[in-house]
Amino acid sequence: MPNPGSAMVMEAIQVVIPARDERQTIGHVIDQLRHQGFERIRVVDNGSRDDTAAIARQLGAEVLSEPRPGYGRACWRGCHQLDPGVDWLLFCDGDGGDPIEELPRFLELLNDHDLLLGDRTATAAGRATLTPLQQGGNRLATTLIGLGWGFRYRDMGPLRLVRREAFEAMDMRDRGYGWTLEMQVRAIELGLRIREIPICHRQRLAGASKISGRWGASVRAGSVILTTLGRLWLRRWC
Repeated sequence: MPNPGSAMVMEAIQVVIPARDERQTIGHVIDQLRHQGFERIRVVDNGSRDDTAAIARQLGAEVLSEPRPGYGRACWRGCHQLDPGVDWLLFCDGDGGDPIEELPRFLELLNDHDLLLGDRTATAAGRATLTPLQQGGNRLATTLIGLGWGFRYRDMGPLRLVRREAFEAMDMRDRGYGWTLEMQVRAIELGLRIREIPICHRQRLAGASKISGRWGASVRAGSVILTTLGRLWLRRWC
């Protein structure tokens, strides 16, 4: 494979950004991706009430619409009708928290891995951005995956790069916040080459989080962890 960051590598990566009401940050994210050399940028507007989609379109991103709410549903929409030249899918958030400038380290590892995950818990800066509820949810999810599937992750963060062939084999079914969890479990079941990479995640640049800091949403997220893992366990053995 050519050197990381070369035009050939970048042409093979499709960026997918699920976004809802991120008008204050989506432009920054797209600019950062362009600065790193990414050209295939898709923003999936997940029912925004602001001009997130218009801003993304003005900046040259491909904009898709998925009006039905659901993080996984938006991600799934972004994976349809891919160009034949796409070999990798890069998922990141539209709130500016993901350290796009650290992606060259991911690109250096493409040859030897199928799933590369940003690990927020491995750096002091990353840990500082996680609320106690997020930290607890991470520990719950990673512990249960370790007990059920024999592989211990450190994080369930949004920044991830997955080989297209591997993604298609995952047969993803979740359309909500269990999306990231299902992807990581299916990667284990498929025997994929997985690596978590320490990243200096930061607080969202503006706007309000849809989950972190909100007790009701955080409790629902905990429920999602349990129900998603239960469904995946049954799927594995039934």
